[in-house]
Amino acid sequence: MLKAFLIVIGIIVALLVGIFLVKAPQFAGSPPFVMPPETVTSREAEEMVWENVVTAVGTLRASQGVMVSAEVSGTVSEIHFDSGESVQTGDLLFELDTSTERAQLESAKATHELAEVNLKRAQELRASRSIAQSELDTADARSKETKAVVEQVRATLEKKIIRAPFAGRLGIRQVDVGEYLNPGAVVVSLQSINPMYVDFSLPQQQVTKVKNGYAFRLEMDTYPGRSFEGGIEAIDPDLDLSNRMFRVRGIIVNDDGALRPGMFANVSIVQPEASRVVAVPGTAVYYQSYGNTIFVVKPGESGNVVEQRFVKLGRTKGDFVAILNSLEAGEEVVTAGAFKLFNGRSVVVDNSKALDVSLNPNPADS
Repeated sequence: MLKAFLIVIGIIVALLVGIFLVKAPQFAGSPPFVMPPETVTSREAEEMVWENVVTAVGTLRASQGVMVSAEVSGTVSEIHFDSGESVQTGDLLFELDTSTERAQLESAKATHELAEVNLKRAQELRASRSIAQSELDTADARSKETKAVVEQVRATLEKKIIRAPFAGRLGIRQVDVGEYLNPGAVVVSLQSINPMYVDFSLPQQQVTKVKNGYAFRLEMDTYPGRSFEGGIEAIDPDLDLSNRMFRVRGIIVNDDGALRPGMFANVSIVQPEASRVVAVPGTAVYYQSYGNTIFVVKPGESGNVVEQRFVKLGRTKGDFVAILNSLEAGEEVVTAGAFKLFNGRSVVVDNSKALDVSLNPNPADS
């Protein structure tokens, strides 16, 4: 009986050992999970020389501009210009009817001639002491008075012949022949558009960064891809108390007439000294509420890994942003896929589909 019992016990133990050997691997702990490398694009940080600029929004103005009108009332008798025409200083623009003034001038001349005759006669009589000195003085005063009347009528005639006060381009005519004009009624706009002025305002913090003679560039949506160059001509000595800003005026050559008064423009005032910066594409920065970071690619034990660094950002230019700390030129930074990364994450760099970046981007659909 004992022998049979031991045989049964042995069989049971053998079964248990077999079960353990079969099932034990199934209960063994799984190996630690290793995240596969993340595919990213990268680019080396570059040291660049950036010009320092002060930007503003300006309005173009003509160097000279008036609304041509008549000083006196009258009926338009002749118009000597076409709308949009270019004129020179002194060119005849239009005339008012002068028939009444011409008649008045003839009358005034006749009166003056008579006064001159009477003065000459009085001078002869006074020389022979035939009249008193007071009569001679009266004749002299009468002669001067009639001469003044003649000059007054001539001045009125001149005011009815309107000429261009300076060279420029005319606008659209606003009157027709035969129309009666009151004093000051606008006939046409005259603008001198070469050179042109651009006026803009800057905050008081920029007072030391703008001086007479500084160069500036002008850009506008009307002419994409084209810039106009000019120089600072004048700076207001006082600030506007309502917003603490001061006005600046620049002058710019407009030989081809592309610029027009009233246009909106972006102004970039170039500082005399440039700055050296370490720059990376803007996509390399991972913007977060607790700080902006970049990921620098470093060699690891089994491939490349990334190192997370907090950075302080400087100015932007085109597709690039300046990094003020924690980065040196030549270091490789991740430019796409940073939101998936963390410090020490392994990565695989694939730049076959990297986006093009430029300091002066010009998108085709801009």
